[in-house]
Amino acid sequence: MTKRFTTADFRKAKKENTKIKMLTAYDYPTAKILDEAGVDCILVGDSLGMVVLGYEDTTRVTMEDMLHHIKAVSRGVKHSMVVGDMPFLSYHMGAYESVRNAGRLVQEGGCQSVKLEGGEEVLDSVKAIIHAGIPVMGHLGYTPQSVNVFGGHKAQGRTLDSAKKLFEDAILLQEAGIYALVLECVPYRLAEFLSNKLDIPTVGIGAGAGCNGQVLVTSDMIGLFRDFTPRHNKQFVDMGKLLSEAVDKYIIEVNEGVFPKEENSYTIDEQVIDELKTLI
Repeated sequence: MTKRFTTADFRKAKKENTKIKMLTAYDYPTAKILDEAGVDCILVGDSLGMVVLGYEDTTRVTMEDMLHHIKAVSRGVKHSMVVGDMPFLSYHMGAYESVRNAGRLVQEGGCQSVKLEGGEEVLDSVKAIIHAGIPVMGHLGYTPQSVNVFGGHKAQGRTLDSAKKLFEDAILLQEAGIYALVLECVPYRLAEFLSNKLDIPTVGIGAGAGCNGQVLVTSDMIGLFRDFTPRHNKQFVDMGKLLSEAVDKYIIEVNEGVFPKEENSYTIDEQVIDELKTLI
């Protein structure tokens, strides 16, 4: 039986200085491929709002959106830890609602953990969810659900005050009991400083190599999302180009009658056709 990556493995990776490998998935086939490839953790991120559903930002993603995709991903995974993003306003209406929504993602969705954006302002929700027995991954720096507050997609922690606030929030979250912390679009020297100060592992996205692990949006990494390319992304393969080329070839072959061939079709006994002709 394949061993599931757990929160204990996050702590072990930090202790042994082993990098944590994390990617996003939003459907069964992608999750299955990532899991079989050996990715430690799969995040069903609310980034699905943009790269799958075509929203302008993540604030429009609902609990039902998240549940739909978490269920699909969970069905394809045996080894990787599945983390479900808690969408906008699902953990801002008090501890009861926060626990109820987190519980739905785990119980109905099948993920092993949830992720919340924010620091001191969401601390009560974080504590309540952890108290209910649900592991929480934190998220600081650029937090996409706060895009309207930030005034756009901008790196965070570049001033002394904002860096100090980020550090204080990280400590508060650690003390509340989170098992790992995502740092997004944080200056790499600050992210490295935080990673060295914290007892819990950090997972960076646009935060440099000094973090204890890395996460990328798979759609960005393989070139399937073309609306814009984040500065922190590295495209490892251009699947968008490959798909376009495949579609172009398909259209040509259909127009020219090259596809489908006999091997792509099902057969029938000619006698059946002959008998059918006599009946019509």
